[in-house]
Amino acid sequence: MKFKWLVAAITLAHVSLAWSGEHASPYAGQERQEIKALSAEEVQGYLAGDGMAFAKAAELNHYPGPSHVLELADKLQLTDEQRRKTKAIFDKVKAEAKELGKQLVEKERLLDSRFAAGTILEDELKQLVAEIAVVQGELRISHLQAHLAQRNVLTADQIRDYDALRGYQGSGTQGQHSGH
Repeated sequence: MKFKWLVAAITLAHVSLAWSGEHASPYAGQERQEIKALSAEEVQGYLAGDGMAFAKAAELNHYPGPSHVLELADKLQLTDEQRRKTKAIFDKVKAEAKELGKQLVEKERLLDSRFAAGTILEDELKQLVAEIAVVQGELRISHLQAHLAQRNVLTADQIRDYDALRGYQGSGTQGQHSGH
């Protein structure tokens, strides 16, 4: 009988420990964020027009990004014309991304405020989420288009060098154009 009570006591202690908060949500702490769905770093990145990994499909498939090409311009031995074209691509995507990022942050802020106030209705929810998805898609397109345009500015050798300088393994240029 004492053994049964001991097992019951241990089981009860174990269950109460499990309920004591030791298994906190991975979201713990995020409830203090201004916009719950976005970290402060994400908000800053969107408003600054940063890449936010939107063009990873391009970057990791031998389509260099203009920002990194400008950073590596000397090592890639860019011509003056290549620098000018790269800067133009960069300026365009940066301006587009800042505007779209501002829209995205505003829509996320509105969504968050409606949930916080307890006033969101299903139709508004669907509308806001659809609008956020469209802006995210436009942001991704903008960044991917910049990588597409950038690839046409560089030679195959420069693209191979870019991949190597960025530390990508197997940085061959399979399927790439032969340069200018």
